[in-house]
Amino acid sequence: MSLLERLQRHIPTREQLADKRWLRWLGPVLLEPRLWHWSRRGVALGVGIGVFFGLLIPIIQIPFSAVAAVVLRANVPAAAASTLITNPVTFGPIYYAAYQLGAWVTGEDAPAEARTPLPQQTGADESFWESLANVGLPLFVGLSISATIAGVSSYALISFGWYWRVMRRRRRRLTQK
Repeated sequence: MSLLERLQRHIPTREQLADKRWLRWLGPVLLEPRLWHWSRRGVALGVGIGVFFGLLIPIIQIPFSAVAAVVLRANVPAAAASTLITNPVTFGPIYYAAYQLGAWVTGEDAPAEARTPLPQQTGADESFWESLANVGLPLFVGLSISATIAGVSSYALISFGWYWRVMRRRRRRLTQK
């Protein structure tokens, strides 16, 4: 059994999703066959969208990537699954690296509150919001740059890998004849 067949076995079908009460409102849009077809362009675009939203948005990434996949006619399961690039294990390192990148690009140094793990005044909401505001711009810039580069790179890698695999199969089939 190939990897694709194993993946397809675990992914719900469009009919199963259409039967869900909370997705019925999408109706015919969600049931469009092109959104569920495993093609090079659809899967590569879906993975690119999913990685982009997985890095850019910390919560509710899957709905954003699914809507973008529907609008751009990409593979919806690939878009939803690839948002899992950020999970509880990878969230911290990814956001720290994005903050460092954003601080480097914007030229801002880390504020003193961001360098210490806990605020100096415990229980002070103002110090929390101030430190969050100080971290905000570099983090947003770093996440935007990282998400764009990772999304485009994953699209190119999936597309090239798919093309290479198809060409390798064709060559092998021609040499066997």
